[in-house]
Amino acid sequence: MSTNHITLKVGQKLNEGKTKQIFELVDQPGLVLVQSKDQITAGNAVRKDQMQGKAAIANKTTSCVFQLLQESGIKTAFVKQHSDTAFIAAHCEMIPIEWVCRRVATGSFLKRNPGVKEGYRFSPLKMEMFFKDDANNDPQWSEEQLLEAKLCVAGLTIGQCELDIMSRSTVAIFEIVEKAWATQNCTLVDMKIEFGVSVKSGEIVLADVIDNDSWRLWPAGDRSQQKDKQMYRELKEVTPEAMQMVKRNFEWVSERVKLLLEPQASSRVVLLMGSTSDVAHCEKIRKACASYGIPCVLRVTSAHKGPDETLRIKAEYEGDGVPTVFVAVAGRSNCLGPVMSGNTAYPVISCPPLTPDWGPQDVWSSLRMPSGLGCSTVLSPEACAQFAAQILGLRDHLVWCKLRASMLNTWVSLKLADKKFQACSL
Repeated sequence: MSTNHITLKVGQKLNEGKTKQIFELVDQPGLVLVQSKDQITAGNAVRKDQMQGKAAIANKTTSCVFQLLQESGIKTAFVKQHSDTAFIAAHCEMIPIEWVCRRVATGSFLKRNPGVKEGYRFSPLKMEMFFKDDANNDPQWSEEQLLEAKLCVAGLTIGQCELDIMSRSTVAIFEIVEKAWATQNCTLVDMKIEFGVSVKSGEIVLADVIDNDSWRLWPAGDRSQQKDKQMYRELKEVTPEAMQMVKRNFEWVSERVKLLLEPQASSRVVLLMGSTSDVAHCEKIRKACASYGIPCVLRVTSAHKGPDETLRIKAEYEGDGVPTVFVAVAGRSNCLGPVMSGNTAYPVISCPPLTPDWGPQDVWSSLRMPSGLGCSTVLSPEACAQFAAQILGLRDHLVWCKLRASMLNTWVSLKLADKKFQACSL
């Protein structure tokens, strides 16, 4: 295997599933090679067929989805795509639970919940767990069953904390992928994912694959246009013609999935500072904006000393159609934010750098404004960048995805800190 100009020393086969094989990498301890197969299956492999080219299609799809999640800030086992049919990942011991997240009621959910009509929309998302056990057809499990099983994976016992982290993560992962597919006018109906425990770090990470076997995807929300594996499941008879149709659907997805990594709209934050003494404060905002993938422009202008120039600079950024948030950074008496707000329909945030001596008095010039002005005031540079990202994320799914992952990561770090603290207190 020598794609990407790297020859890997592939060791023994560690595992084999219905659609992939996992090999150790002799020179890279802690990493494995995930090799896709051309096999397509349904109903726990009751039906299985070879679909030429499926390995490459599946690998391309899963690599793009994992890249989207990783760039958003979700912890995954994925490292990088290695070849057309394989990717490199962190070596994980898998947690034998399939997490299913549903936005729209369809498929097996309707059989298990008679009376619910197809198309019923779940808000919040509906979560289900299935224990991976082919002999018993992957039975549905409750949280209580998972806790009572006391599963130990790579030295980590799966308790309430771990269950909660996986449950929260599943929702965030679904919402990120859903938001991305919405840019292609595709409804993510439901999705299954699996987690593993990294052998190296002992952390729970999203593992396995996410490809066209993992979800239901309905363009324009129309089931008759479905592009996922359901078409194969529903075939009365597997003919070469039918398999060509299934393959075309898989190819359609693998072509579209690349577009999920592209921003829908360029956007920016324009930082206006009253003087160069404010530059350190502005750099904090710029750095935080960069973490959301938002470019920042820094300008120096004083609404007190040169109001005509302030308005000229403002006009420069209104005329090119790029979604823009203005941030006014002015100490002492802040008229920069209010003057901007009174003269643009674009959002304006005041983020005044307050000094210890006069700060409590100065802040009122940002908070108390004449009527008709909608300028918000955010004192923390990092929170100011986050607020700008929330505004721009309404148009750009990649910004929104980073915000969503950041929310999850904050929640997980609190959960782990609490677990550690409880362990110390016992």
